[in-house]
Amino acid sequence: MSAPKVTVYITNYNYGRYLRQSVDSVLCQTLQDFELLIIDDGSTDDSNSIMEQYANHPKIKLIYQQNRGLNVTNNIALRLARGQYIVRLDADDHFEPDALQAMSQLLDADPEVGLVFPDYYIVDRSGAPLEAMHRLDFGRDVTLLDQPAHGACTMIRRDFLLALGGYDESYSCQDGYELWIKFTSRHKVRNINRPLFHYRQHGENLTTNERRILDTRMSIKRDFVRKNAVVLPRTVGVIPVRDTRLNDAKLAFAELGGRSLLQIKIDALLGATTLDAVVVTSEDPEVANYVEPILRSEPRLMFIPRSKNAARLNASLVQTLFEVLEADSLRDRSIEAVLTAAVEYPNVGSQVIDDAVNTLALFNSDSLISVRPDISLLYQHHGHGMVPILEQDKFTKLEREALYRAVGGIMLSRTGGLSEYGTILHGCVGHVIIDRLASQEVRSEIDLIVAQALAQSAARGMSVS
Repeated sequence: MSAPKVTVYITNYNYGRYLRQSVDSVLCQTLQDFELLIIDDGSTDDSNSIMEQYANHPKIKLIYQQNRGLNVTNNIALRLARGQYIVRLDADDHFEPDALQAMSQLLDADPEVGLVFPDYYIVDRSGAPLEAMHRLDFGRDVTLLDQPAHGACTMIRRDFLLALGGYDESYSCQDGYELWIKFTSRHKVRNINRPLFHYRQHGENLTTNERRILDTRMSIKRDFVRKNAVVLPRTVGVIPVRDTRLNDAKLAFAELGGRSLLQIKIDALLGATTLDAVVVTSEDPEVANYVEPILRSEPRLMFIPRSKNAARLNASLVQTLFEVLEADSLRDRSIEAVLTAAVEYPNVGSQVIDDAVNTLALFNSDSLISVRPDISLLYQHHGHGMVPILEQDKFTKLEREALYRAVGGIMLSRTGGLSEYGTILHGCVGHVIIDRLASQEVRSEIDLIVAQALAQSAARGMSVS
């Protein structure tokens, strides 16, 4: 029997109510040169009885296993696949009729392209469309490859994937991100600006667990940097402290969980493994006195006074960074990047600091900022009334119109670009996404009360993300 052009594999765990639609969407493809593997991962619903209805189909192979996890399942499919191209379809999703044909034609046209992915529809539990998600054109508009393809419904050259070692089974989720990092480091990727599959949102998807996803992505980037000897820039972390007041006290000395906001931020930066030095800079002698005893036991920590000129409220933070980089204690260290961290964000920890530096190096960005996607509707008043910005309420969502909110207080800049452009964010600006807890800002007494309540909830093991 000759090998098929495409291997499709459906991964299923207790999605019996959606499974038939998923399978039938493959069988009805305009491109019929495929094989279909249906892999059940220990379902306890009626999935098996539905699968058995396809047992005699000549294009279908049924595989039963017990809770092996997504990446193990991906590798099992990869070992069993005979197709030139391979694509995963989750059992709660389904294809458009020409999905296989459109993606395989793009791979056929350019042997250097290793991975192709389409736009998609988001649908609800019943399959009713909610919105259409349209990505930028990766063949024309995209140079910074830090926005990965969807994990499923992405077609890959099987021999390329095998040469890269398949999927890393140490990660329990985010197979698409791990795959993306590996592929974009060696091969071209392309996309199709047309929705070719239906992604079902029903509250049970893995992608609803934000904290787990972000932690896994951090681990994937960190591990890739280490395994592939990606050179990190020599980076100094800077904590700029103003004489900002919180009622009658100074904001930097406000306490949260028995530590001041300044101490929390110092601990976070000292806990990061990617920083060569940590600097507290301020015009305030009280801050200098606070830091002085800590310096004795922390060789990476230093205090650099900030001039009154740089401390002015209307002065650019760039002026402060120039003063820091020109200080005698740093001048001979060949610092290549500078990271600023604001004390107002006490829940941004060492892991986020390291992720920022790893991300800058991994995607070769010039600068970077910490953000959160903003899905709230924003409006402008146009004189005749309120109008939604970018028509955010429309059905078709364009990637170029997605909004991100700068939160977390992390900015990272290569020193060469900082000097050349005189701005922290310049050139190709990358990003790290932080979770909801890390985005919580303390600028008022109410903010501090909220932060204390969140800290107590986190200590009790309650979810706050």
